[in-house]
Amino acid sequence: MSTEWENQLRYLARHLLAIFFTLAGINHFVMPNFYYPLIPTYFPYPQLINTLAGAAEIASGVGLLIAPLRQWAVWGIIALLIAFIPSHIYFIQIGACVAGGLCVPLWIAWVRLLFIHPLLIAWAWWVRKR
Repeated sequence: MSTEWENQLRYLARHLLAIFFTLAGINHFVMPNFYYPLIPTYFPYPQLINTLAGAAEIASGVGLLIAPLRQWAVWGIIALLIAFIPSHIYFIQIGACVAGGLCVPLWIAWVRLLFIHPLLIAWAWWVRKR
């Protein structure tokens, strides 16, 4: 049984996650050239992948705020995070640096893959409740 405090915390966490995913999705359309080099070269149609990823992030972020869609949005976020794993592995394989783009120490790329991603999945799973 949830306490009122836990419900308020879950409400805040849900809204923060919704904002995060909605803004991340919008960024796919505002700055698509940022994402293209992060898409593994063995995937065809990087522009389509970027567009679909952005649209799915926006839909999932907004869906978190609509109670009847929340469960679907949570599963969408989890599916997206799993689908992004090849891009994170690819980023590590290319040395965590894209010419003229994102460049971070390799350990940050590993932390992102091994810790941040699972935390985002857990966060989405936790906020699924009302």
